[in-house]
Amino acid sequence: MNPYALLGAAIASELLGTTSLKLSNGFSRPVPSLGVVVGYGLAFYLVSLTLEELPLGVVYGTWAALGIVGVAAIGVVVFDEPIDAVGLLGVLLIVAGVYCINVLSETAAH
Repeated sequence: MNPYALLGAAIASELLGTTSLKLSNGFSRPVPSLGVVVGYGLAFYLVSLTLEELPLGVVYGTWAALGIVGVAAIGVVVFDEPIDAVGLLGVLLIVAGVYCINVLSETAAH
């Protein structure tokens, strides 16, 4: 399977886990608490598969960065959390960094 597809699935799983963490209310709600375990467990498994084909720095950098961007977007859209201009600039810089390491850099497998 395409390692970038696996990485995308890992990021989506992490977003599920993190969103469930917010909804679990300190692990006092069973269904969101289960979402935390399943989301993070699947995310780590998929990242481990991705690491079989892509360099560690590329995988972890992309996973972490797009997880941050995704969680920030979920916070704004789903939980009505504010983001100011400086925060938005930071998110855009993260996206630019992911682009650089995956497209412009020779460290990623093209």
